[in-house]
Amino acid sequence: MSFTAKAALAAVLALGAGAGGVAYMNSGADTEVTKDGTLALTIKSANGSHAFTVESAKTLDEQARGLMFRTDLKPDGGMLFWPYPPAGGAPVVANFWMKNTPSSLDIIYIRADGTIARIAENTVPFSEMPIPSGEPVGAVLELMGGRAAELGIAEGDLVTWDKAK
Repeated sequence: MSFTAKAALAAVLALGAGAGGVAYMNSGADTEVTKDGTLALTIKSANGSHAFTVESAKTLDEQARGLMFRTDLKPDGGMLFWPYPPAGGAPVVANFWMKNTPSSLDIIYIRADGTIARIAENTVPFSEMPIPSGEPVGAVLELMGGRAAELGIAEGDLVTWDKAK
């Protein structure tokens, strides 16, 4: 989850209200949303295609919470923050953090054209250090820590899902 979103969430919760947020976009093909609210997503890398079934974080509240407090991550699961930002619009520089997140993640920052801009691998659980995208992005994908390297996923690879769902 984004540093900005988590900071906003903390501020809102301190005031006794709702939540804060982060997330945005990509291109689609061969994907669908299932009845349980998950989304099929594919990453095409030099060594082939890798299929994932990810949760979709579209709203400000969903993006603010992200994978906080979660320990039930699956190797081919994750969370897609899209649209990013949740209100839509042009891609923005993202800063995520790991506050209240007990599991190491690979945070994959995705450009508006669907290519991977940056992969922050094996992030440190509970860290409050910002993890920047390094450039404006349209979506962010969080996977179980170490998965990107294990599968040979790299910057420049193409991420697809059905944006109409």
